[in-house]
Amino acid sequence: MTHKAVPFDDLDRKIIAALIDNGRASFAEIGTAIGLSATAVKRRVDRLREHHVITGFSATVRPAALGWLTEAYVEVYCDSAAPPRRLAEVVRNHPEIAAAMTVTGGADALLHVRATDVEHFEEVLERIRAEPFIRKTISYMVLSHLLPDSPEAGAQAAAQHGPSK
Repeated sequence: MTHKAVPFDDLDRKIIAALIDNGRASFAEIGTAIGLSATAVKRRVDRLREHHVITGFSATVRPAALGWLTEAYVEVYCDSAAPPRRLAEVVRNHPEIAAAMTVTGGADALLHVRATDVEHFEEVLERIRAEPFIRKTISYMVLSHLLPDSPEAGAQAAAQHGPSK
């Protein structure tokens, strides 16, 4: 499904940034911070949700606190007959895959995998490799994060400053 770009202004960007910063902030709190009434903020949030600019609200959890101590990126190389929708079906069956996307370059897809330890990661990798259309994988273990590992950091900057040109 495709969505038309919805026009939004600086107040919408401020609302989005406030929600990214604190998804539990009330409309009144956001309104006070940006100079709108709670009702006006609610109307704007409803419109942004209706147009799929805001797609939901969630809690951000530190994976290590839940025991997911090992992190890796896995390049996946498929046989030519493997369409992206088939790969999507496979990755949904692995709860350890935090993100998956098709990519340009040599690999067909890139997986972000979290596991409890190296043995668990190896077991996940074996399950992925067992798929008949996967030709090979190349893994990169994460040693440390050079930038904050929360998606909110990049999203907040984009919401505050608009799309990059």
